[in-house]
Amino acid sequence: MTKNFVIALLFFLTALMMLWINQPRTFSQSSRILLVFGVMLVQLALTKFIVVLCQSHSFGLQPEMAELLAPYALAPLLLSVLLGRNHGLYAAVFVSLWSSVLFGKSDAPMLVNAPVLVTGMISGFTAVYLTLQVRRRSKLVRAGLGAGAAIWILSLTFGYIGPINLFPPTANDWGLIGLQSAFAIGNGLVTATIVGGVIPMFEPLFQITTDISWMEASDLNHPLLRRMTIEAPGTYHHSLVVANLAETAAEAIGANATLCRVCAYFHDVGKLVKPDYFTENMSFERNPHEDLAPTMSALIIIAHVKEGVDLALKHKLNQHIIDIIQQHHGTSLVYYFYKRALQMHEDARAGGKIMKMRQDDIPEVREESFRYSGPKPQTKESAIVSLADAVESASRSLEKPTPAKIEQLVNDIIDRRISDRQLAECDLTLRDIRIIAERFRFTLMTMLHSRIAYPRQETKTTAPRDDPPRPDVMATTRKPASAPPVSAA
Repeated sequence: MTKNFVIALLFFLTALMMLWINQPRTFSQSSRILLVFGVMLVQLALTKFIVVLCQSHSFGLQPEMAELLAPYALAPLLLSVLLGRNHGLYAAVFVSLWSSVLFGKSDAPMLVNAPVLVTGMISGFTAVYLTLQVRRRSKLVRAGLGAGAAIWILSLTFGYIGPINLFPPTANDWGLIGLQSAFAIGNGLVTATIVGGVIPMFEPLFQITTDISWMEASDLNHPLLRRMTIEAPGTYHHSLVVANLAETAAEAIGANATLCRVCAYFHDVGKLVKPDYFTENMSFERNPHEDLAPTMSALIIIAHVKEGVDLALKHKLNQHIIDIIQQHHGTSLVYYFYKRALQMHEDARAGGKIMKMRQDDIPEVREESFRYSGPKPQTKESAIVSLADAVESASRSLEKPTPAKIEQLVNDIIDRRISDRQLAECDLTLRDIRIIAERFRFTLMTMLHSRIAYPRQETKTTAPRDDPPRPDVMATTRKPASAPPVSAA
């Protein structure tokens, strides 16, 4: 017994060291350490309970059935969904080592039960492999079925099911073999059911959002998105396109694509407060910025970030969404109104010379007044949404888009963001940025490509040929010339 304790203690110290080396971010958060080791401890406690239950012959169970009923994939499956596959593989290794010691006998030549170790690792690895992208709860059932199949195959290999005699087959106890097989396969399915049930409780407790929850949050019937379709339809369409751009780019570099999509839906929700002041929602008759000073226009544009955070908090949106709302413009410059203010300042200086005014009486234009308050993007996902927002906005101003124009536009925007140090605080690499630019170019080309100009179908009309054209047919609809470009916001 002392030897088992020493081996288990050495495994624990090794597990701590591996977590510190390979997962420093998890090791730096006490709640995550509690989650990782707590889940593994629960699996070990359930395993011990099943062993005691089988040894006491309760419910008609036999001692040899303990190996079939042990929840081998519980910790790997749960941690893989909550924290990612690396944590799931980590749990599969170490919880299998501890389980093998738990099943080991002190008088055996080897204190570690090798069949239990192999079964735990392979079934755990199978469960993790089948949960690489779990966006629906049905994927958990598939993972549980895969883990159950692995347990069944390994149980056959190690003789936990049977004995099976092929010659003659009638000598086998098929009822017992069927029951043992049901235990092995049902083991994985029951484990997946338990994981699916406890995930909703673990997420708020440890402030984790899984892909399953992100998919549930992507419902376009959210009250804020429904308001956007009515009050700011241009912003709503812009957000959908940004979501497509961000999702494809995130998938290409291995970031959380579902998170990017959902956050892109809500990133401009603050424009609901004053939708008419943003180009995509402006009416054709009037540009409200014509009556405002550039500083006031910039304040209104910049304020949509703070107003978006207020709306997100009011509707209790996920913290990741709130972070991206705050960060998607970073500390970038509202360039259109800044240049307009500089031009007005130069005009005022020229007029002041004619009127013999002192130059000190003309206020200087401060660049800080035209910058967003930040913070800059802190994560890959936030940076991707930020770049997708800028690229999509600027692409609206392209006339007769061609692949060369789109490529130049994407490269210019990304180069400006890099030179302005807007990506300095996230962990995007140059390789990631290159891949993101390629995905943006490809997606924009598929969205903006020209269509074949089909000939109009001639229709017969009974109206006199010399009738004057109707006014509404001849009317032209275009935005005011003074409207700021879409990329201004």
